[in-house]
Amino acid sequence: MKDYRFCPLCGQALNLVPAEGRLRQACACGWTNWRNPVPAAGVALLRGHELLWVRRAGEPRQGQWSLPSGFLEWEEDIRDCARRELREETGLEVRLDSLLGVYSAFDDPRSNALLVVYQGQPDGGTERAGDDASELGWFPLDAPPSPIAWEPHRRALADLQRRLAAGGGD
Repeated sequence: MKDYRFCPLCGQALNLVPAEGRLRQACACGWTNWRNPVPAAGVALLRGHELLWVRRAGEPRQGQWSLPSGFLEWEEDIRDCARRELREETGLEVRLDSLLGVYSAFDDPRSNALLVVYQGQPDGGTERAGDDASELGWFPLDAPPSPIAWEPHRRALADLQRRLAAGGGD
């Protein structure tokens, strides 16, 4: 997360001040750098007992595997973000079945994120790697690719495995 030297609103130098139990960058004009997490969405796309993974085309974690996912755009619904990111990275459309989980993500050097993962089924499109993905792969749930780029994606996989083992497909 970006630390500022000067206020992005008025240009004055920032000071560290106590605010709500933490030291935060703040300006005399009233602006405070709250350093909130960035919302993101992803899809655990199932085809039978295989899960779709994408190999990251760029940094961070280039060459590692992740669920199709990405950051929420301004004024975009979180479910629309999940659909868009899946389409951009895989060429596929999705029917979102249910919310799989919400995960705090602290292992991305660009920012902390709040990742919302939906469980879904393919619903059209043409499979192809695109946008941030260099390769796609369908892997059995009990034999995921390695390495998986992000801890929240490993937790989502574990939650999906538990859900399906308990008979909760939707």
